[in-house]
Formats: sequence, structure tokens, C-alpha cells
Amino acid sequence: MSDRLRVSEAASLLTFLNIRLKGWTRNKIKQRLKTGCVFVNDQPITQHDHELKAGDDVEVRAVGRSMQRGTSQLEILYSDRDLIAINKPAGLLSVASADENKRHALAILRNQLSRPKRPVSLWPVHRLDRDTSGVLLFATSREMREAVNAGWSEAEKIYLAVVEGCPNPSQGSIDQPLRMDSEKYHMHVGPHPEAKKAITHFDTRRTVGDRALLEVKLETGRQHQIRAHLAWLGHSVIGDPRYGTDGPRMGLHALSLSINRPKTGKRITFETPAPDDFLDLLR
Repeated sequence: MSDRLRVSEAASLLTFLNIRLKGWTRNKIKQRLKTGCVFVNDQPITQHDHELKAGDDVEVRAVGRSMQRGTSQLEILYSDRDLIAINKPAGLLSVASADENKRHALAILRNQLSRPKRPVSLWPVHRLDRDTSGVLLFATSREMREAVNAGWSEAEKIYLAVVEGCPNPSQGSIDQPLRMDSEKYHMHVGPHPEAKKAITHFDTRRTVGDRALLEVKLETGRQHQIRAHLAWLGHSVIGDPRYGTDGPRMGLHALSLSINRPKTGKRITFETPAPDDFLDLLR
């Protein structure tokens, strides 16, 4: 079941829903917005201040299809006609792999947003490692994905990392090329004819015992870049058996992503705070 509403005069989305959904609490409405259950003219919208105009069709779903099928819904951080950003939990693949092609963020989100006979098409703009949590961006068309990727060099990617030991000095940059060993699926650090340029900036935000919380900014975006660079520095990411030691979860979280939005050139930032199980690594 879902509520279908027609807009009679201009208003912000949250104001409209508060007026029209009699008996609904404000928190319940915000939760539906947050989880991508509110559609305007068949497009998922999460912004409370989205401007509606007369004649718009608004649909509020009772339960997402993915929830009905027994899988958890993904938290939608932002959505418009072209882009959808989610908060990917640790332990979930971004897209299908050779070994696993059903349970991944792309499939769950597509199922979450699709309606009967109206499937949603999504293209991943970038990827996060399975055990990294945080901001993951999708486009609703191949053209939009290509447009975002064309300006990817201007994107700002900020991560939080919990590492072994406390870097000294507390901040700095790692300018070491990287080369992937495809057989071992391991990134080698250092000069090599096949290595590619990679630059990582880090700043210590907090130290607790023999662990540190770092803010990490990527100047380049190589696979496993943060994990390999910090291990090379002597401060491997907690919970990373490939480059350090195992743990309850990997201490890596994609805190924010800023891009220049195609078509308008407007700078737009997607962000989500670190989850509790990440912060628990410092306790």
C-alpha cells in the first residue's frame, strides 16, 4: 500500500507531507524520506526542502520492496533525477563480483527504488571496498555517470581511518606509486615500471592508547590506496587482514564526497558520519 497525493500549490516537500498525511508524526515522515520511500513524479526524493509545484504527483510508500523480501533497506543520503548517494554499510559489496552477484548495494538499491513494471536503472559512479562503509554514489543514466567521471579529478574524497599506532609527525602526505598484483590481489607500494602515481594526505584527529583516528584525503583514487599507503607508513588500518591484522570490522569509512554537478557546475557534497561500530574501534 502507498499514499498517492497530487500537489495543488507550490510548497516544500516536508511541509506538504506534514499537511496532507493526517495522523503521521514528523519523525515517521522524515524516516520515509531518509529511506527513499517518497517519490515525486516517479523520482525518489530525500531532501526535506525539495520544492513542489502545482500538478506534481507525490507517492509515499508504506514498505520498500527490499524490506518485504527480507533484506535491509539502504540509507539514502541524497537523490534527485540524476544522482543517488547512499550510506553503504561495511560488509556489503558495491556491485556484483565473480563470486557474488545478488547481494550487493547496486542490486539492493535498484530493488528498493523500483516499482512493479517500472524498474529503476542505476550505474555506479565509483566503488568502495566491501568492508569500507560510507558514501557511495550512483547515477540514474549511463550519460550522467560518464559526465561525473569526466570531472572526477575535481572530486574531493575524505575518509576516516582507525590505524595501529600514532603517526609521527601527526600529519603528512604519502607520495608513493602503487602496482596491483593481480594474482595475490595485493597492492605493492614503491617505484616500478607498471606502478601508477598515488598521493594520500592524512591528519591525526584523535589518539586513544595505541590507536589513532586519521582524516584521509585522496588526491588520486587507486584501488586499496589508503590501506596500502598507511600500511607502508607503518600504521595499517585496523581490521584489514590483507595489509595488517584482522579485527571486528575494517577501520575505514568514506566520510564525504564532493563533486561538480554536471549540467549546472554546482558543487555538491554527500556525507555521512561514522557508524558506532567504527567508533568502537577506538574504545
